[in-house]
Amino acid sequence: MKVVICGAGQVGYGIAEKLAAEQNDVSVIDTSPQLVHAIRDTLDVRGFIGHGAHPDILAQAGVDQADMFIAVTLYDEINMVACQVAHSLFNVPIKVARVRAQSYLQSHYRNLFSRDNMPIDVIISPEIEVGEMILRRLSLPGAMETVRFADDNMIIVGIDCSADCPVLDTPLRQLTELFPDLSSVVVGIARDGKVFVPHSSDMMREGDLAYVCCARGQVRRTLGIFGHEEPEAKRVLIAGGGNIGAYVARRLEGKQSRTKVKIIEHSRDRAIRIADELRRTVVLHGSALDQVMLQEADVEDSDMMVALTNEDEVNILSCVMAKKMGCMRNLSLLNNTSYPAFAHALGIDAFVNPRQVTISKILQHVRRGRIRAVHALQNGAAEVIEAEALDTSPLVGRPLREVELAEGIRIGGILRDGEVITPRGDERIQAHDRVVIFAVADKVRQVEQMFRVSLEFF
Repeated sequence: MKVVICGAGQVGYGIAEKLAAEQNDVSVIDTSPQLVHAIRDTLDVRGFIGHGAHPDILAQAGVDQADMFIAVTLYDEINMVACQVAHSLFNVPIKVARVRAQSYLQSHYRNLFSRDNMPIDVIISPEIEVGEMILRRLSLPGAMETVRFADDNMIIVGIDCSADCPVLDTPLRQLTELFPDLSSVVVGIARDGKVFVPHSSDMMREGDLAYVCCARGQVRRTLGIFGHEEPEAKRVLIAGGGNIGAYVARRLEGKQSRTKVKIIEHSRDRAIRIADELRRTVVLHGSALDQVMLQEADVEDSDMMVALTNEDEVNILSCVMAKKMGCMRNLSLLNNTSYPAFAHALGIDAFVNPRQVTISKILQHVRRGRIRAVHALQNGAAEVIEAEALDTSPLVGRPLREVELAEGIRIGGILRDGEVITPRGDERIQAHDRVVIFAVADKVRQVEQMFRVSLEFF
């Protein structure tokens, strides 16, 4: 696949890195010579210095032969115009744009991005994607990560295996025997910086992060089996009243939940603005690093501290301070990809990486075959893929015990006629089933081939 990316910042670099590693033909455009030189020097991609909305620059980057154009600069308007130019002048089949301003995304303006107006095929709003992920974490505070698949019927849950985890040193096959009616499958384990698909004889160790595919109704029970029975957060303190913080508070208010929300916002003007917009949320003007301010916000009585400022260091320190002052749990927004490796050691219970969320959304449209959803894990070390089974797929019609899946691939669940089916050895996948699969990075192509329409792959 030939892909042209407009924007060589963190997100653009991350997308280019992922696609280039999979042997795609990637070109990147940016106005910054430093960013373009850096991406040329470190990745197997072509870099072009210039404005991504200018036709001559797009032509130099080969957009006329591109299968996909991705615009992820810092400016919504540049992303939108670049996609329009890619469509009108070069007829690129798929256009993807990052649009952050919520005013463009209001429901009564939905026709703006139609083919007759501004033809953008995929709109990505990091604020909404990250906000929704945070809301899921608030409802399941015992989970390190939660991602929904198959119309929310299946959920991948990342669970921290702490020292008091009841199922440590228990072979996975024994878990199946102990809980035969549990619709949950351990599909992957992150251990010592590596991600792998476990065998039935493998055991979880202290410090592991287990990825479990669960039927929606079995998530809380699964967390309880792993020793995480934390109740839903009802008193939430948010550091940072930016787009994401305001979105989370607005959604909590809209759900008519009993959750009490307080926001600490450093900018006085922004604090006044969101205080006028929100009805039940208490907005405080001050610094989340000020202990007096945290005390005024009743941090010691809070169930969850959610740090969503633009500064990773502020997010980490405010989370650590909140927990030291009595807050039960914390969740931090982390943009720097090097921070998650030691966040847990600092006392961060869970974190969200906006770049990873955005890249996952784009991969959903890059993947070939009947791929419905994709989520990248552990900085791209593995992916969870939801795909529709075809008549020609080698998975269809055979008992799963007879299907020779490559090492590093595990089926987590099957959705058929609205029912979640646990993938036991005698189960047979049928055409049009929706299958959720965990795959380490170098096996993703094999998963794609299983769900390709063309017969040439089989």
